[in-house]
Amino acid sequence: MRMGNLLLSLLIAAATVSAAAVAEAATSVNIDINIGPPPPRVVVVPALRPGYAWAPGYWHWDGRRHVWREGRWIRERPGYVWVPDRWEEKGPRWHYNPGRWERDPGHERWRKGKGHGKGKGKGYAKGHDKN
Repeated sequence: MRMGNLLLSLLIAAATVSAAAVAEAATSVNIDINIGPPPPRVVVVPALRPGYAWAPGYWHWDGRRHVWREGRWIRERPGYVWVPDRWEEKGPRWHYNPGRWERDPGHERWRKGKGHGKGKGKGYAKGHDKN
């Protein structure tokens, strides 16, 4: 009977830790400030790197001022497009939206040979090809 109680206790502990990890992963931080970011920097996008998406640079708020964070390559996620980090003006304040992956509604069309989705097959962020 003791072995059964021990196994049950271990199972409950493992479930608790798993639930805490899931809850922590879902946590988000909102940043709203009164100081808008400087104009975006003009940066030459590197040549396409197969299997990766380009995440463009952005102005990061360090608690006192905006600091430029260079663009970077991130491993591609099939069926998704990268939405870059950006600042959005909301009334007198500025709201930071972190970069994230979004499902590409055109992905299935592309796989079936019916054209490209929003990413236009270029391997980087949605909207990045608007020059």
